[in-house]
Amino acid sequence: MTILLLFAALQIKHLVADFFLQNSKMIMGREKYWHVGRAQHAGIHVLMTAVIFALFGTDLTLILWIVLAEFVVHFHIDWAKARYSTSRALTPDQPMYWYAMGTDQALHQLTYIAMVWAWLSFS
Repeated sequence: MTILLLFAALQIKHLVADFFLQNSKMIMGREKYWHVGRAQHAGIHVLMTAVIFALFGTDLTLILWIVLAEFVVHFHIDWAKARYSTSRALTPDQPMYWYAMGTDQALHQLTYIAMVWAWLSFS
C-alpha cells in the first residue's frame, strides 16, 4: 500500500509541477541548453519530490541523491523535447507535437519508477 501511495503522490506532484506551476518564463526559449526557466522548473520538481520522500520517512542522504538525479534527468528530458519540437516548428495541431509530448511524459513516469526502486532498495 505504501508503494502505491508513493506513486500516487509522485503523480500528483508531476501534474502540479508540470502543468499548474509552469509559467511562460519556464517554457519560452527552453530549446537552449542553458535556460534558467527550465532549471527553475526542474527545481520545483525536486523540491516537491524532497517533501514527498520526507513525508514517507526517507533518509536525508537518499533524498538528496534522488532529487539530484531527478533534477539532471528532468532538465535533460525537457531540453530534448524542446529542442526536438522547436527544430521542427511543431505546433499542437500536428501529430508529432503530441508524440514528443507523450514521449516526454512517459520518460518522466519511468523516472518515478526508478526513484521508487531506489527508495525500496536503499531505505
